[in-house]
Amino acid sequence: MILFDNVSKRYPSGKEALSDVSFRIKSGEMAFLTGNSGAGKSTLLKLVMVLERATKGQVIVQDVNLSRIATKNISALRRNIGFVFQNHQLLFDRNVFENVALPLYIAGFEHREIGRRVRAALSKVGLNRREKAYPISLSGGEQQRVGIARAVVNRPPLLLADEPTGNLDPALSEEVMNLFLQFNQVGVTVLIASHNLDLISRLKKRQIRLHEGRLL
Repeated sequence: MILFDNVSKRYPSGKEALSDVSFRIKSGEMAFLTGNSGAGKSTLLKLVMVLERATKGQVIVQDVNLSRIATKNISALRRNIGFVFQNHQLLFDRNVFENVALPLYIAGFEHREIGRRVRAALSKVGLNRREKAYPISLSGGEQQRVGIARAVVNRPPLLLADEPTGNLDPALSEEVMNLFLQFNQVGVTVLIASHNLDLISRLKKRQIRLHEGRLL
């Protein structure tokens, strides 16, 4: 599902964010990307999403070599990847339904299918009664669950998250992580960047540890 083969990433400023990183995540696996702030976690996720390109080495996702992927094919690849942000990235002038439906509008789904998929995604995250609410009226945990629903509404085989519990209290953090566990249990490959080591250790999943851009 994800293969990093001696991957390095150097930014134009000269900062080397990743150095000779190699690992493999199998289809259906759930893993955590850990390390201090600045360790390279966000850069690694950006390489998987082709928001950045590797300076050296190969990144292969779903049998696609991202060092060779044509720009015109990147959006099709991203439709098979759900991404959950730390700060939700919700549109505050649109209600919950419209926020979750956004990837489906972009992909050109017909109206009836959009309604069916959005309501199924909201049901999975426990927000099926809040579809008409606006983000400003939701708690931080509810906003994060809207972000998760939006990430999975396309039913992607791969789900990425960048510090999804970073702004949540311990109880809400556990709720959110349990949602990721549920998606993984139905076959979704999950990779989460997080510094919440206490919670991660209780989940007993594999950790990919970075320190100053290198794999420990």
